[in-house]
Amino acid sequence: MTLPSDGSLFFLKATLMTQPVLIEFDAAPADVSAFLGRASAVDLDALEFGVIGFDAEGVVQRYNAHESQLAGLSLDRVVGYSLFTVVAPCMNNFMVAQRFEDTAQAGGTLDETIDYVLTLRMRPLKVKLRLLAEPAIPLRHLFVQRHR
Repeated sequence: MTLPSDGSLFFLKATLMTQPVLIEFDAAPADVSAFLGRASAVDLDALEFGVIGFDAEGVVQRYNAHESQLAGLSLDRVVGYSLFTVVAPCMNNFMVAQRFEDTAQAGGTLDETIDYVLTLRMRPLKVKLRLLAEPAIPLRHLFVQRHR
């Protein structure tokens, strides 16, 4: 087998390796788990909805460009801070934060989509939130989709 000498094979391989992996807001749970397990920051930034990943203590570890732009909060104002007390205290309630806590205490899986209104730092904004948590995945996730 002979390889092309013009660099086209290298370009094709580099292109395939740098294309972001995409997923839809309402993708099947197994697809979401697989995506979150392998998604890079580039993959998260390519999504057309917000993604916030946080640890068991509620500290934000992942925050994508879409959410940053629409919320008006830069990465350095969010990553490393408590989601429910510093970044988005409007979600520190039974509808959002408590569902994550209840699921963690029960050792269960959480995959619920709810209609919600964000109120902090902006005029009230209707969104859909997808709450995601699995015992085998160290980060919990929130998907945020603005109503169109």
